[in-house]
Amino acid sequence: MLEIQKKIESILFFKGEPVSIKYLSDAIKVPFSEIEAGIVSLKESMGNRGVVLMEKNGEIMLGTSPEVSDLIESIKKEGVEKDLTKAALETLSVILYRAPVSRSEIDFIRGVNSTFILRNLLIRGLIERKTDQKNRRSYVYEPTLELLAHLGVSSIRDLPEYAQLQSKIEEFLNSPTEADSQSELKETNKS
Repeated sequence: MLEIQKKIESILFFKGEPVSIKYLSDAIKVPFSEIEAGIVSLKESMGNRGVVLMEKNGEIMLGTSPEVSDLIESIKKEGVEKDLTKAALETLSVILYRAPVSRSEIDFIRGVNSTFILRNLLIRGLIERKTDQKNRRSYVYEPTLELLAHLGVSSIRDLPEYAQLQSKIEEFLNSPTEADSQSELKETNKS
């Protein structure tokens, strides 16, 4: 059971977002019942720590203990008051000009993992995460109304050069990759 606990905790830490019990069962390759037992054991072992296991609607995630909420709030406030990093501004721009956009699409456009930056932008209230209507098991990110108000626009379409940037993003996303080009070359050589 200890091995399953370690794996569950590692996955939750790595993902940094809610994970379904089914996902854990598939990832760890153990039956659903063993995952549920592992979650119960993990909750018990985390009893007096600063990190707790949170559950909602069949999903679990790591969270901070309610006993340290004042400390976490002060750190959040400090983080919100700081300027955004270049990576955060880049991610925010992708969300503004591509919304609604999935994390994998953001990662593809940026070329790096954006998980922690997205979490920071969510905490600051600049973006919101919603269930993807095309794939109910994943999420998409959009700017909040507060962000649009702060930017002085009533709609994302009012952003500077919105139409031009939309077409450039589409062009980038639809352009063939190097792997696609090599595959086409091999097909041509076979003919």
